[in-house]
Amino acid sequence: MKQVIRTEQAPAPFQGAPYNQAIVANGFVFVAGQLGIDPASGQVVEGGISSQTERVFANLEAILVAAGSSLDAIVKTTVFLTNLDDFARMNEVYARSIGGTPPARSTVEVGRLPTGALVEIEAVALAS
Repeated sequence: MKQVIRTEQAPAPFQGAPYNQAIVANGFVFVAGQLGIDPASGQVVEGGISSQTERVFANLEAILVAAGSSLDAIVKTTVFLTNLDDFARMNEVYARSIGGTPPARSTVEVGRLPTGALVEIEAVALAS
């Protein structure tokens, strides 16, 4: 059985696309890729890769808390960057945000992300 997670503290699915912010199943929380979108304005935050990565983690945290989990419970992330030259600045924010025991991670460069975003991160975490 799977449980749908939805919170107003993170952006709704992009343009009404058919997916959920997260699904809890079999002891895990599967969080859809999050962009640096402010849930109040629906716009990508300004300030470049660092600001967008900070907003991504705020969105991830809001969804995980709604699922009864946390950033510390993340076991795997996938980071999508539109430019690998942004890796070091993204990684600084990532390291501050993820906690003392970093999860497994993949990082890939992609051609484009929705709304012109520079970074998207999806996560799998332990459910409480």
